[in-house]
Amino acid sequence: MATSNMKASIPCDIHKVWKVVTDVENYAWRSDLSKTEVLSDKQFIEYSKEGYPTTFTINVTVPYKRWEFDMENSNMKGHWVGIFTSRDNETEIDFTEYVTAKKFYMKPFVKSYLKKQQAQFVSDLKKAVLYLTEKQNAI
Repeated sequence: MATSNMKASIPCDIHKVWKVVTDVENYAWRSDLSKTEVLSDKQFIEYSKEGYPTTFTINVTVPYKRWEFDMENSNMKGHWVGIFTSRDNETEIDFTEYVTAKKFYMKPFVKSYLKKQQAQFVSDLKKAVLYLTEKQNAI
């Protein structure tokens, strides 16, 4: 099993950060997705830009504090934990992924792939909340 952790400080209110991250139907801010499909209040599918599906099953939701889910596709199976902490006017995020490759030849590449994906997610998230903040300030 590969484990990857990403911590970052987002210059935005925790309520906005939480909403952006957990609102899976509004995925336009994600540069790695082509679409999402909500199956129920506990399950959704994300499709990569190449159309590759990954199914997510939400296990824990503690608003503005913690969000956890299991994830699976034909190449991997894993668990994701997101911890959100409010500090002044910023939100600290602490995201950890635990992933097992289903194909033995992919195992050496899993950790570097996770790091790349997490860095892209955080970059996209910062851009999304900056846009929301600027939009709100313009009103």
